[in-house]
Amino acid sequence: MKEKVLAIVIAVVFVSMGLLFGYTLLNKTDELCELPVSEVTSGERGMLGIDKNINESNIDQYLGREDSVYRDMRMLKDVANYEAIGGDSYLSGFVKGFEVIPYPYLTEVKGLPDAVGKAYNGKTLFKQNEDGTYSANYEESLSILEYIFPKDKNIFLMCGGGGYAGMTKNLLVSLGWNKDKIYNVGGYWNYEGNNKIEVKRTVNGKDVYDFWKVNYHNIDFDSLTKVK
Repeated sequence: MKEKVLAIVIAVVFVSMGLLFGYTLLNKTDELCELPVSEVTSGERGMLGIDKNINESNIDQYLGREDSVYRDMRMLKDVANYEAIGGDSYLSGFVKGFEVIPYPYLTEVKGLPDAVGKAYNGKTLFKQNEDGTYSANYEESLSILEYIFPKDKNIFLMCGGGGYAGMTKNLLVSLGWNKDKIYNVGGYWNYEGNNKIEVKRTVNGKDVYDFWKVNYHNIDFDSLTKVK
């Protein structure tokens, strides 16, 4: 009798372990499912380089992947007046899981709408040449870029309206990144998903920004070595 009970217990344990293993494997497979092709959409959004298959409307489905990194390319407070085109010069919120690294710190900002006025014109990691290529301003520039945008990962880029994200993709591809692993998922201003992290709040009628919530990549240019 004891042997029969022991056999039943062992069988139950093995079945439970099998079910647990299958559940884990199923969820791991689902987590790392094949991504749709990186494909630029049409129209005005296509001019910004926004992706057709992964964008603000469905990015929630692709968050938290171990094979990917998530980068928001906005400044905490942009010099350009994005309110003039219905946007926000402040980083008033972001999508959960995205880390912030300002595109204007990577290279010069070009091609903004006239309505927003002048852009940031300070130090940058790279300069843009007349032929559209990029040259490093500092000896560490490429290493910094490779650290923030690992080449062995899928890279999801976002900003306010999609422009900075598209410019970042152009920069990376020009410097040797695989364009098929980079997705410009558009702009936070159009995001209506379930993973908003609010940075902006109102206190006594005044706007307050909780930038402490932001996982922010700062670049200390003064510590870098200028290219001679």
